[in-house]
Amino acid sequence: QVQLVESGGGLVQPGGSLRLSCAASGATLSLAAMGWYRQAPGKQRELVASIRSAGTPNYGDSVKGRFTLSRDNEKNTVYLEMNSLKDEDTAVYYCNAYIVPIGPLWGQGTQVTVSS
Repeated sequence: QVQLVESGGGLVQPGGSLRLSCAASGATLSLAAMGWYRQAPGKQRELVASIRSAGTPNYGDSVKGRFTLSRDNEKNTVYLEMNSLKDEDTAVYYCNAYIVPIGPLWGQGTQVTVSS
């Protein structure tokens, strides 16, 4: 079955770094875009970063300058490097992929907790 496999979440102190990975596995896919969204308790889900197959990453305003998204098209994988983490970055992070012509797929979510 085609699925998005996420890894890299965990607990980190403010100012620290984490790297999230998301791999679309199970079949040869036509991926128009991949990226990450996050949702904190009581808040709406928001864009963290996304990238098209042959494009430059788009970032949410709250993470610009701190997070970096990269994509390995051959591996159908995206990597989110999160630096200078803040308490407000604490959320469940969800990988997203848009598959043509099926539509969006979502990962199960991985918890990122930033706390001292």
